Amino acid sequence: MTTVEQPVDVLLSDGTTVQLRQIRPEDAPAIVAMHSRFSERTRYLRYFSPYPRIPERDLQRFVTVDHRDREAFVILAGDRIVAVGRYERLGPQSPEAEVAFVVEDSYQGRGIGSVLLEHLADTARRFGIVHFVAEVLPANGAMLRVFSDFGYQVQRQFADGVVHLSFPIAPTETTLEVQRGREHRTEARSIARLLAPRGIAVYGASATGQGVGAAVLGHLRDGGFTGAIVPVHPTAATVAGLRAYPSAADAGLDIDLAVVAVAPETATEVVADAAKAGAHGLVVISAGFAEAGPQGAALQRSLVRAAHLAGMRVVGPNCLGVANTDEKVRLNATLAPVLPAPGRVGIFSQSGAFGVALLAEASRRGLGLSSFVSAGNRADVSGNDLLQYWQDDPATDVITLYLETFGNPRKFARLARWIGRSKPVVALASLARPPGVGDGPALDAAAVSALFAQSGVIRVDTVAELLDVGVLLAHQPLPAGHRVAVVGNSSALTGLAATACAAQGLTVADGYPRDVGPRATAAEYAAALVASATDEGVDAVVAVFAPPLPGQLADPETDFTAALPDALAAGKPVVATFLAGRVPAGVPAYPSVEEAVRALARVTTYADWLRRPPGALPELDRVDRLAGQAALRADGADPAALLRA
Repeated sequence: MTTVEQPVDVLLSDGTTVQLRQIRPEDAPAIVAMHSRFSERTRYLRYFSPYPRIPERDLQRFVTVDHRDREAFVILAGDRIVAVGRYERLGPQSPEAEVAFVVEDSYQGRGIGSVLLEHLADTARRFGIVHFVAEVLPANGAMLRVFSDFGYQVQRQFADGVVHLSFPIAPTETTLEVQRGREHRTEARSIARLLAPRGIAVYGASATGQGVGAAVLGHLRDGGFTGAIVPVHPTAATVAGLRAYPSAADAGLDIDLAVVAVAPETATEVVADAAKAGAHGLVVISAGFAEAGPQGAALQRSLVRAAHLAGMRVVGPNCLGVANTDEKVRLNATLAPVLPAPGRVGIFSQSGAFGVALLAEASRRGLGLSSFVSAGNRADVSGNDLLQYWQDDPATDVITLYLETFGNPRKFARLARWIGRSKPVVALASLARPPGVGDGPALDAAAVSALFAQSGVIRVDTVAELLDVGVLLAHQPLPAGHRVAVVGNSSALTGLAATACAAQGLTVADGYPRDVGPRATAAEYAAALVASATDEGVDAVVAVFAPPLPGQLADPETDFTAALPDALAAGKPVVATFLAGRVPAGVPAYPSVEEAVRALARVTTYADWLRRPPGALPELDRVDRLAGQAALRADGADPAALLRA
C-alpha cells in the first residue's frame, strides 16, 4: 500500500481516475460545498439526522486531524471534494478506532467506499490500531456491503435501531484477493473505455492534411471507425472531409477518447477541452515531453496531473497510438496506415518505432490482431494495465509485449503468473531504457530471465522471434512433451532441423528424422507427414521441404503443401519450413529450420511450465525489506550477494 502523505491517483470501478489525499484545514470550504450537494437521504444515512448544515465547531474538527489517532482522507474529482473517510481512536492507546465515510450522491456505487476503507485500515495499522468499529443504519445497505464485501470477518449487533459492526483490520488472504480483484476490474475497465470509444476527438489535425494529427485522423476515417470522429480546429469548418469544431463539446456527441497531436505546451489546454466533452482518456501522439529533457518532463507531469484530475487516463505521450480490430469498433488511432487483419493476438509496445515494426511484420506474416497499444513514455498506462485488460478480453488469446521498463516488477510477475495459466504471455524486454520512458528500475539480463521464467512468460530476443512464437501460439495446440518428429524431402534440411532440436533442448523422436528423398511424390510426402503426426511417440512435428532439382520430379506443379492440413488433424503442433510453395493458413511457416525449431522450443518450455503445479508464493508486498537486510547482516550474510544468487 502506498502511503498518502502525498496525493495518489486511484481508479474507480467505472475506470475513471480520482485523487486521494489526507484532509487539510484549508479544505473547510470544499467540505461545506460537498455537504451542500448531498441529498437528504445521504445526510440522514451518514449522520442519523437531517443535519442540513455543518456547524463551525464540527467543521473545524472534521478538517483538523493529527494523522495518527485521528485520520481523514478526501477524494477529489477535479477540484471538488466528493468523499471523505475517517477513523478516530476510541481512547488513548486503544487498539480500536471508529471508522466512517460519506460519498457524494453522483459518485456512489463506484467503489469509493472500498478505496477509503483500504487506505484507512492501512494507515491505522501503522499506528497500532487493530480493530475498526462502525455504526450503520439498517437502511444503508450500500455501506453494509462495503464492509462485508471487503473480506473482513465482520461481527454485527443490532441495538437501538443501529447496526454495530466490529472487525479486525489485519490483512488476510481474503482481503488481499478482494483488493486485487478490485484493482483488476478498475484497471481493465479503464483500458476497455480507451479501446472501444463511442466517439473520438482529434486535436492537432491540420486543414492542409499535413502532419501527424492529419495522418491519425485519416487512418481513423479510412479504417472505418464505427463511432463519431470530431476534428477539433480553431478556425477550419472541415478537416479531411469531416466537420470540424473549435471545441469537442460543441459537437454535442458522446466523446470517450481524445487523440492529441498538438505542441507539448498546449497539451493541458486540450485536457480541459476534452474533459468538457466527457472524454475518458487521452492518446498523446505528440513528442517533446520527458524524452526531450527536464522541461519536457515537467510538461508531461502537468499533462498527466490535469488528466487524472479530470478523471482521464493517458496513453503516451510520444506514442504510436491505439487500435482495436473488433468489427463493432474498427479503431485505428495510430500512425500505421494499415493494421494487421483481425485476429486473436494482443500487442503492447512501449516504443513507437518498435510498434511500427511489430504491426508491419504481423501483417506480413498474417498474424491476426485483436488490439494494440503503444505506451510511448509510459507516463500513465503501462503493460500491467494491458495485462489486466487482456486477461478477460474474449477477443484475445495470446498476449505479446515489448517492454523497456518494469514500473512494478512484482506486480508484473504476479499478473503474468496468473494470466499465463489461461493465456500465453510472450515478451521482448529491452535492457536499455530510452530517455524519458517510465520510472521503473532498469533490470539486467539475468534478472529479466529469472523474472520471466518464474512467471511463465515466454521470453524472446528479437521482434522476429516475438512474432514467430505469436504465430505458433495463435494457430497451434501446445505440445504434450519434448519429442519431435522431423519429416522432409532433403537430408540436409532434416539434418539441420535435428541439430537445431538438440541445441534447443528438444528430443528427436525415435525413428526420426525421416527423409522421404527428393524423388518422393506429394502423396508419399503426405503419408509420411500424417504418419508422424499420429505417431504416439511424437509430441510435435517439424515439416521441411526443399524444391527438387530439375529432372528429379515428374510433376513439378504438384502441391506438397496440401499434406499439412491433414497432419494438423492429429491435434499436435506442426511447424514448417518450405523453400517452395505457399504454406496454408493455420500452419506456422518459417524461412529457416532454426527459426521454426526455436519457436517450437519456446512454446514447449511454456507448456512444461503449465504442467507444473502452480504452488504458492509468499506474500512479500508488506515485508519490511530494511529490517530483513539488517537481520541478514546481523547473521553475517550479505543481502546483495544473496539477491544476486
